[in-house]
Amino acid sequence: MGESSNGREEVQAFYGPNLGYIVELYEQYVEDPESVDAETRQYFDEHGAPEASAPVAPAASFDLEKVVAATRLVNDIRALGHKAADIYPLKDHPREHGLFAFDRYGLSEADLEQVPAHLLSEDVPKPGANALELVRHLLDVYTGPVAIELRHLDDMEEKRWIRRRIEQGALKAKYSKNEKIELFQRLAETELFESFLHKTYVGQKRFSIEGLDAMVPLLDAMVGGLISSGSEQINIGMAHRGRLNVLAHVLGKPYEMIFAEFQHAPNKELIPSEGSIGINFGWSGDVKYHLGLDRRVLEEKKEVRLNLANNPSHLEFVGSVVEGYTRAAQDDRSEKGMAVQHDDKAASILIHGDAAFPGQGIVAETLNMTNLNGYRTAGTVHVIANNTIGFTTDPSDSRSTRYASDIAKGYEIPVFHVNADDPEACVAVAKLCSEYRAKFHKDILVDLVGYRRYGHNEMDEPMNTNPVLYKAIKEHKSVRHVYADVLEAEGVMSKEDKATIEQSIEDRLKSARDLVPAEEEDADIILPEAVHKGFPFVETGVERDVLQQLNDELLVWPEGFGVFHKLQKVLDRRRDAFADNGKVDWGHAETLAYASIISDGTPIRLSGQDSERGTFAQRNIMLNDVETGKKFSPLHHLSTANASFSVHNSPLSEGSVLGFEYGYNVFAQDTLVLWEAQYGDFANSAQVMFDQFISAGRAKWGQKSGLVMLLPHGYEGQGPEHSSARMERYLTLAGEKNWTVANLSTAAQYFHILRRQAKMLGTEQVRPMIIMTPKSLLRHPLAASSVDELSDNNFRPIIEQVGLGENPDKVERLVFCSGKMAIDLQEATMKSEESLDFLHIIRVEEIYPFPVREIRELISRYPNTKEIVWVQEEPKNMGAWTYIEPRLEAVTSNRLNVRYVGRRRRSSPAEGNPTAHKQEQARIIREAISRDAVSAAAGTSTYQKDRK
Repeated sequence: MGESSNGREEVQAFYGPNLGYIVELYEQYVEDPESVDAETRQYFDEHGAPEASAPVAPAASFDLEKVVAATRLVNDIRALGHKAADIYPLKDHPREHGLFAFDRYGLSEADLEQVPAHLLSEDVPKPGANALELVRHLLDVYTGPVAIELRHLDDMEEKRWIRRRIEQGALKAKYSKNEKIELFQRLAETELFESFLHKTYVGQKRFSIEGLDAMVPLLDAMVGGLISSGSEQINIGMAHRGRLNVLAHVLGKPYEMIFAEFQHAPNKELIPSEGSIGINFGWSGDVKYHLGLDRRVLEEKKEVRLNLANNPSHLEFVGSVVEGYTRAAQDDRSEKGMAVQHDDKAASILIHGDAAFPGQGIVAETLNMTNLNGYRTAGTVHVIANNTIGFTTDPSDSRSTRYASDIAKGYEIPVFHVNADDPEACVAVAKLCSEYRAKFHKDILVDLVGYRRYGHNEMDEPMNTNPVLYKAIKEHKSVRHVYADVLEAEGVMSKEDKATIEQSIEDRLKSARDLVPAEEEDADIILPEAVHKGFPFVETGVERDVLQQLNDELLVWPEGFGVFHKLQKVLDRRRDAFADNGKVDWGHAETLAYASIISDGTPIRLSGQDSERGTFAQRNIMLNDVETGKKFSPLHHLSTANASFSVHNSPLSEGSVLGFEYGYNVFAQDTLVLWEAQYGDFANSAQVMFDQFISAGRAKWGQKSGLVMLLPHGYEGQGPEHSSARMERYLTLAGEKNWTVANLSTAAQYFHILRRQAKMLGTEQVRPMIIMTPKSLLRHPLAASSVDELSDNNFRPIIEQVGLGENPDKVERLVFCSGKMAIDLQEATMKSEESLDFLHIIRVEEIYPFPVREIRELISRYPNTKEIVWVQEEPKNMGAWTYIEPRLEAVTSNRLNVRYVGRRRRSSPAEGNPTAHKQEQARIIREAISRDAVSAAAGTSTYQKDRK
């Protein structure tokens, strides 16, 4: 700003191109003084607005007041031009032209003609232009078919780069005759494909793109731009609207494949003439407008992979999954340490619905990850497929903002609204977005504003609910005809040329239809053999000397690194685990498992809200220097490590983060990916991910995943919201060996199941895994294990309690349980003074798939058993009981009475009073191990009554 205290001298620096900039800075200062740098803030504090202190320039031939007013007009056009822009094809939204009336600024055309344009802007329409010419140029740029919102950006470099590009003509690109004809052909392919489906498969849903046809050339240009900037992998996520058209034209899915799906006779042998195509078929399948596609194409002398993600009906949830794909594609996991991200290697395009973008909270959750180290993908290009209606609901009833895109402003994402009836503008915007992403590696958004030609689906009659809108749509020409008229007026294309192009497209569609078999295919659902058989036996033990070396290295940190003294004592105790009678607790066993897994060459990614430390301070896998706060993880420096280990504390959201980790694992199937809930019940907020992606993705789409979900679970008297991870939900969703549900009781079992999962990655047998992880058991002596249990054993689906059942002929009751309940029962039996010869306790560690063979064999060893008891801490309508009762009865061929011991049916998962909890837990344990309960069960036991 200059060091002089003389206002006249300082303002001199504002003449020329700087004046417009300084007035803009002043307006920014008025809104928020902290938003400008300290020196500028000091100047404005002392001198006020530029016009208040500005002297008349020596020898100036213009009025400074007029210059300042003109500067405000220019700035307002840039900031508010979107309100007057021509972005609605149906012309059904008023444009605020009066915003820029010259007299509102105390200006006339004559005034503007007297002001040189270079005083107001660094970029002028032509050398020697005056302010009037500049204003007219800016009105053309900012109030045409593209509306730009940049005012919310804090980064002046970004803002000025975008302004310079658009004011220099980036949105007014000149196209050759051939380019224009190719663009028309693309629009014709898009519309005629839809109309062919409409006529050929009458009454079938397809969620037509019509009204947003320009999305196809827009995506073409966007993909091309991203490839030019280095992307080798482009991942696209979108909902139903226009999906079939994007599959056909952007990803190259053959017409005949799509027609076969409409005919219910899909020919899986069909392949396109160019490139390779991967359409994953699950055994139960999904509707055609949910299916994705994976294609490799040769572009610019390199192989590029295009992927359109499978997406269920919960529209926007796929966005976080796609972001996970992209981060996995960017990360190099081959070396020790954190995975190394390469920004330009992959990119995401997310296509949103205009009602869903503001309406579904998962959008904001996913946007929040955009600049977080563990989740950023170096810039996502967002497209809102804006048909200005949500099913039958008008925007006035579906959002509280002017635009569908407005929540993006909070994340400082540039926004371009573009009229879908101007395909040249759409292509220009797409190219600019690709450039921006390549330069700044940040998100950018295109609000593609069009309409919806038919109802929500093609069987819906929109005149019932939106008669005025649909009368206007019926009278409105499609963009194919709108653009054809433009090209005919320009002399680029004749009516005969148009007819020839359209006839060629119709012929191709008919030829493709003729390739489809007439018969419907066999609809039997058959599971792949590898899925049906489940996990093979896997050796998971690690030799003791290897574990010793890993343990020694895990307890070394750099010289001078200061660990918090209380934590250092905890970690130092891990040295004692390898001494005689030493024990490995839960967190220790987990760390050793991770160390051995990366030593085997399998990368690991762990995330959750407190995963570095662990919610219960049990993990401490990332250490923090007490003086500097610098982070250090011994897992990054193991001499034996052959792969990366990444751990990230996540944002306070479950849906987006779990979706991200699922997507990461689906893409990077060689990586052990774990997501940890802060408490198990927090996973409720991600239920869509469990229901529609993780549990069923393979059956619907053939989409394999080995994702591990750690859900803290256990009744310690902490009340209803910090007790239950809702095991029953995952057991209800269990079928076709779709995942593993485990409730473990020892640290060794946790060690082995993690290693088993890592060894299953990349195989046909792999499946997701849900573990009810403990809280109080993390440090419980009875849950700790010896080193020998880590080295000599493998994972066991069931465990028998040591010291019980040693005289099989005397055993009359077999008690089955899992997790913390097993430790509570063990503790009680160790304190019991009565003979327990009648009793044996079996822990079901892997609840699903149910260990039928192991349990059947065990029961056969106890010939005098009279009853089987299932004991759980959860209420009877929760936990494993409903799932496990018929299975226990089946393994005994209904020969034995199967009885329940636990809390009665309840609406809330746990007591809120810790005293009530202790009393209830004591009663359950007493019922389970008391000999008297045998006769009670045969008589008038309250549990028998409740069973009814």
